[in-house]
Amino acid sequence: MAPFSVGFVIFPDLTQLDFTGPQQVLSRLPDSATYIVAKSDAPVMSDSGLGLVPTRTFANCPPLDLICVPGGNQGVVDAMGDRETIEFVRRQASGAQYVTSVCTGAFILGVAGLLAGRRATTHWAFAELLPLVGATHEKARVVKDGNVITAGGVTSGIDFGLSVVAEIAGAATAQTIQLGIEYDPAPPFNSGHPDRAPEAIKAPLMSGRYDKARSAYRTAIANAPPR
Repeated sequence: MAPFSVGFVIFPDLTQLDFTGPQQVLSRLPDSATYIVAKSDAPVMSDSGLGLVPTRTFANCPPLDLICVPGGNQGVVDAMGDRETIEFVRRQASGAQYVTSVCTGAFILGVAGLLAGRRATTHWAFAELLPLVGATHEKARVVKDGNVITAGGVTSGIDFGLSVVAEIAGAATAQTIQLGIEYDPAPPFNSGHPDRAPEAIKAPLMSGRYDKARSAYRTAIANAPPR
């Protein structure tokens, strides 16, 4: 049998941990092959300055069993307006067993028409925008609706990866991978979710960085290539 093919779509200014978190997990899925896919084979710069090297392009990527789209504030805005990226995601999703995203990558799935009528999640600061792409927000780190799986913000991509491994290869395999990467979160502060973060921490993010970003997302969704 051919290996289970996993493909991550990368684009300039993506958030690298959206990609590298689940990629580290899914690369350990038995009998699988992982592809890092971009428009060209040129290195792709992430929003943290880390360069990423594609292993396939849109033109030579094989059919994927699982396609995953990471997020990234400005990167997603630009990708939503890029017809080639949206058409590649739509084309690969049509034959994939799993169509997935991490963080604001959900909006790339959304403008490709893949979240219409689905329950989904995304980064907490952008959840209110999910209805603009036809989705209903469900408050969870990982949401599965049919063959579509969306993960919340950034680090939830690791949870997503482990949950998919468990579904494909069993809980024991997922737990083995979890132990191997020592995924045992014990953060120094209890401020990783807006329901728990102090208002003094949350308010500046909402009114500063994310308010401007949400406005850009609304515009990008409205101007995205037709479905």
